Amino acid sequence: MKWSPGGRSPNLEDRRGGGFGAPLGIGGGIITLILALIFGPGILSNGNENTSGGEVGLTPADSAREEPMVQFVSFVLDDAQNVWQGKFERSGSDFRPARMVLFRDGTMSGCGGAQTAMGPFYCPIDEKVYLDLGFFEELDTRFGAPGDFAQAYVIAHEVGHHVQTLLGITQRVDQLRAQAGSEAEANALSVRLELQADFLAGMWAHWSEKAKPMLEAGDLEEALNAASQIGDDTLQSRSQGTIVPESFTHGTSAQRVAWFKRGLQSGSVDQCNTFEARQL
Repeated sequence: MKWSPGGRSPNLEDRRGGGFGAPLGIGGGIITLILALIFGPGILSNGNENTSGGEVGLTPADSAREEPMVQFVSFVLDDAQNVWQGKFERSGSDFRPARMVLFRDGTMSGCGGAQTAMGPFYCPIDEKVYLDLGFFEELDTRFGAPGDFAQAYVIAHEVGHHVQTLLGITQRVDQLRAQAGSEAEANALSVRLELQADFLAGMWAHWSEKAKPMLEAGDLEEALNAASQIGDDTLQSRSQGTIVPESFTHGTSAQRVAWFKRGLQSGSVDQCNTFEARQL
């Protein structure tokens, strides 16, 4: 995947090494003030004038090793949101960018505690994407989905959830889930929401590629493989040996691949209505 390092996104919050990221109390404020007096005011930011967690506690070696990945996720985040900002503006709507929170092991989100084991997720309450960079190593070694475009697909999927929130789709699905007559019915609504986010990820790739070609040989296969490896049926088969369709919340491998490809090939929001589609 062709991309150019351009520093950190202005919408990035770096909480790596910040524990569970609880707000600073009086004691925490005093300790931070002392650190600032000793090391200078730069200790209060993460290099991007961002004081939400910072890199306090992150070793220089870890920071240097992960910096290329930090810049990569910044590039994808900004590129995806630039595409969506253009789409919103052309339709006469305002686009409010999401923020991405990088953390290690655990932190707090507007939706509750965030832990590495949960994988990347988007919280519609605070409009932030939460990501532990260690997930990408797991995506490679545990799920068998290596490659930078596979990683870009994951980020674009979460940005897709932000687009759904701005359009009011997430809120409507939450209402319908609350009214669902069974857990299986509620799960089916979640599947349609997730598949739409896969479509929106493909749609981002479509328009980003048209604006400035970025795909290299093998990139498309990386994203399709990632979508396939994290399908509910594949994950359940791998972890428990049996498949329970009623418990699916993200869709099968085939469905995730199909909706990502549909977004990539069409680039048209007219094709993204997973809620009216009879055949997912």
